[in-house]
Amino acid sequence: MHATLRSFVTAGFLVLTCAVGAQPAATAALPNGVRAVMSVEGVDEYRLPNGLQVLLVPDDSKPTTTVNLTYRVGSRHERYGETGMAHLLEHMLFKGTPTHRDPKAELSQRGLAFNGSTSFDRTNYFASFAANDANLKWYLGLQADAMVNSNVARKDLDTEMTVVRNEMESGENNPSRILSQRALALMFDWHNYGHSPIGARADVENVDIPSLQAFYRRYYQPDNATLVVSGRFDPTRTLGWIVESFGALPKPSRTLPVLYTLDPTQDGERSVTLRRVGGTPLLLAGYHVPSGSSADDAPIELLTIILGDTPSGRLHQRLTQNQLASGVYAYSYDLADPGALFAGASLAPGQDVDKARGELLATLESIAREPITAAELERARAKWLNDWDQSFTNPEQVGVALSGPIGLGDWRLFFLTRDRVRDVKLADVQRVAQQYLVPSNRTLATYLPTEAPVRAPAPVRTDIAKEMSAFKPQAAAAKVEAFEATPANLDARTQTFAVGGVKAALLPKGTRGQAVSAVLILHFGDEKSLAGQNATAQAVASLLDKGTTTLSRQQVQDKLDALKTELNISSTPGRVVVTLQSRRDQLPAAIELVGDLLRHPVFAPDTLDEFKRAVQTGIEQQRKDPGSLARNALDRLGNPYPRQDTRYKPTFDELVEDYRGLTVERLREFHARFYGAGQGEFAAVGDLDPAKVRTALQSALAGWQPGAAFTRVPLPLVDVKPAQLLIATPDKPNANMLVRLAVPLNDLDPDYPALTMANFLLGSGSNARLWKRIREAEGLSYDVRSQIDWFNIDRNSTWQASAIFAPQNRAKVDAAFREELARALKDGFTDKELVEGKASLLSLRQLSRAQDGGVAFALANNLYLDRTFALAAKVDAAIGQLTLEQVNAALRKYVTPDKFVSVFAGDFKP
Repeated sequence: MHATLRSFVTAGFLVLTCAVGAQPAATAALPNGVRAVMSVEGVDEYRLPNGLQVLLVPDDSKPTTTVNLTYRVGSRHERYGETGMAHLLEHMLFKGTPTHRDPKAELSQRGLAFNGSTSFDRTNYFASFAANDANLKWYLGLQADAMVNSNVARKDLDTEMTVVRNEMESGENNPSRILSQRALALMFDWHNYGHSPIGARADVENVDIPSLQAFYRRYYQPDNATLVVSGRFDPTRTLGWIVESFGALPKPSRTLPVLYTLDPTQDGERSVTLRRVGGTPLLLAGYHVPSGSSADDAPIELLTIILGDTPSGRLHQRLTQNQLASGVYAYSYDLADPGALFAGASLAPGQDVDKARGELLATLESIAREPITAAELERARAKWLNDWDQSFTNPEQVGVALSGPIGLGDWRLFFLTRDRVRDVKLADVQRVAQQYLVPSNRTLATYLPTEAPVRAPAPVRTDIAKEMSAFKPQAAAAKVEAFEATPANLDARTQTFAVGGVKAALLPKGTRGQAVSAVLILHFGDEKSLAGQNATAQAVASLLDKGTTTLSRQQVQDKLDALKTELNISSTPGRVVVTLQSRRDQLPAAIELVGDLLRHPVFAPDTLDEFKRAVQTGIEQQRKDPGSLARNALDRLGNPYPRQDTRYKPTFDELVEDYRGLTVERLREFHARFYGAGQGEFAAVGDLDPAKVRTALQSALAGWQPGAAFTRVPLPLVDVKPAQLLIATPDKPNANMLVRLAVPLNDLDPDYPALTMANFLLGSGSNARLWKRIREAEGLSYDVRSQIDWFNIDRNSTWQASAIFAPQNRAKVDAAFREELARALKDGFTDKELVEGKASLLSLRQLSRAQDGGVAFALANNLYLDRTFALAAKVDAAIGQLTLEQVNAALRKYVTPDKFVSVFAGDFKP
């Protein structure tokens, strides 16, 4: 619909675009308080003290008068549960006031042609009649009365509901209309343009009268309305009657809500299929476009003609003339916020939907390859301007047509769009087409007639009280012991033993639901034997639970489900880690199942292929992810190890190469060579029977010969030259900062407690300096922190700071991070920060010892390192005794900005 006047009455909207050019309106003999604002091409604007905007468009060429009252409220202004309210009020205002009890009867008796319509951005009420002062004065009074005195009563709503419901139903019978609604709903994620002005049936049928009245009082006010009088009338007398009727209405004290929601740029094709009985196939392609007030609206207006006109339009020539469709069309929604352009096709019975769809999209999205011609532009321009001229010569049309630009924000857009269309250049139309008619911005809706559509049941609300009436609770879980997870208690309760080369630690204690957490770690290989084996080791671990020589993959999963056990297997160079979440009675059988998985894997070719595809997918996802790129860049920066070394950090291409070369034979050879019970740790914490667990562990590992001898691969500290990297990640709205620093300490060093505390105050607690500055004070990052990855053996720990942020805020985040760190290094922390930080950190350490899964890992680690929880108690005591001087000194000694290596990854504009 390219014509200047496009009216979608009631459930649609009136769209008109407009213009400027202003001279002061005549000010002689104005009623008291009325202000003349401007005159534009025969339209005179006035303002009343209460905010009412008045437009007078005198034209004696036709003996008729049109009055149009437009409220700047539509479905865009509705909130959750309010959909359809603007449209419902359109109906309710015809139900009367205490003074005008039956407005429709009175309008008919006076011979007025009247109606109202609701759109996304505005609602209007209009009437046309043979020029008559008495009718004009009466109608102005009627509209002023309706503005603030409409009944909006339950009795009227009840009687009108059938009418509104029937209007909904009539729309539901129209596949083209519903298809458009479905497309808009899919196009807009957050904006109310995704909701049809007719509203959701459930909202309309269950509307709350007080809420509807509040909506009416909020928006139906003189400062939110524009009154247009056009045609034959006396301007001076009319202005006086307007003041007499509307001027008495007070200016409201309320403030209208500011609407700011905009959808993000669509980032991929969307599609929806509608299936109903009757009709013929329909295709509709929608594209997001700028608002109706944008300078690009004029090229869009002309583009719809170039595409959708008959017979000159491209769609007609390529679909209709080639017998792929029976008819085509294109139109745009000119809206206050960014709207939509649609192009569609109607198919006759028997025409091929796939072929028509392909040609429709090819025609719409091929303008870059097949540029618009000057002849096409001039033909469209002439057609559009002729339509505008025709409408402007009719005062009845002009009076109502101004509702469109009023809803857009300025009535003068009516003229401005005409001028923009007149002056638009071919390059602008070509540019707009290439920018917006692209696949990633497309939503495709298809209607397929279906003789007997199969649908899910209609949604209904659940009666919760009824549902709960049948509920019979089980007996409450038995109370369990109150176990204090202090280091001393943890050590006192732990039982240790060995099964071959595997050290074991069991910590039996009561848990809710008899839950138990367990971990088994096996070590194997050395620096030489593990060279070039990282991908193979990972694949072997990932496929261990995919079937054994006696159990299929499904049988393994079924057995885990029967045992109420969750299992996870992972691998790092030189070790495999199995974790279990089970129950007291099921844990022994779960351990025996783990033994079968570890000792008798089948490594089926199809599961290896599935694994390789999943890895490939993961790598491809990381290639464009700012966080993954940042981590990989810092991992590789200064890495001194050769390609085959297990400590080497590969590129994404090298990872692909490593995993692509995996074969079943390589996996089986690796498993036979390295897996065994030569050295490892097992730990279980929770409601367990130690004797049964010990027996199960012996059964699972008995007779399993050691694999390749284990010697830990050393990880000495590597000095990396300070550097800052910048990585471009186009089309990623979130950016990452990552900063690293090698620290020549391990967790046994005397400075460990002080540096842990210093980092906690700087960036690890919710009261930390970096958090309070960058997130809370400046709102630049959702997640900003610093942390230390402590090593247990080699004096090679890593301090790291990170932040995520919008790419345009990179400089601010960098500056805030460096300033806050510099302030901490220069001035140190305060006594108050240290006191609060000690309490918080010690509480968190205590909390971690209450997590059974974490305690199981800690027990296994203690077995590996020959430690006990006494070391944790010693660290707690040291933290509690820290002085401010120790904490500040540790920060200054180890966190040295001149040695930082850092990376920023994001979509940074030049």
